[in-house]
Amino acid sequence: MDKAFEEEVERTVAALKAGKTILYPTDTIWGVGCDATNSRACERVYAVKQRPANKSLIVLVDTIERLKDYVVNVPAGAYDLIKHAVNPLSIVYSQSKNLAKNISADHSVCIRLVNNEFCKEVIHRLGRPITSTSANLSGQPTAMTFGDISEEIKNSVDYVVQLYHDSFAKPKCSTVIKLNDDNTFDILRQ
Repeated sequence: MDKAFEEEVERTVAALKAGKTILYPTDTIWGVGCDATNSRACERVYAVKQRPANKSLIVLVDTIERLKDYVVNVPAGAYDLIKHAVNPLSIVYSQSKNLAKNISADHSVCIRLVNNEFCKEVIHRLGRPITSTSANLSGQPTAMTFGDISEEIKNSVDYVVQLYHDSFAKPKCSTVIKLNDDNTFDILRQ
């Protein structure tokens, strides 16, 4: 790891441990997030986004083994879907555990195994998952690059990650599916 990457990971983890909100790059698009186990920080994410509390936040984990720490019953099919997914895949599970209660309006949880070196390292060092929601005000178009993010969002979060601002890969939102206990699933967003 280079020095700038290492220092940025340390600053981001420190912000998350302090209950702060962050603006950060994910494996899809830039996101607004916080420690997914901190209810007060999750409230701040909703406030930054001006997002209704009945809209859930996505949770990012760094390893597939972490699912069992945050999902009451991980259907066997989840592991196969994740292992064989070509694009980023967020899965809605019926019941969460060990997460902030205000992540979701019901007991379900949407989790994605993140495939981004920066995010993985931050989550690993934090030792807890982080939330992710697109870096735009609720109801506004999704910001696909750092340059598309409004000043209002940039000024509302507590910490802005200082890497990848000039990255112009082809960002896209993750596919979201709801996995049923019988291993069938419904596509919620493609």
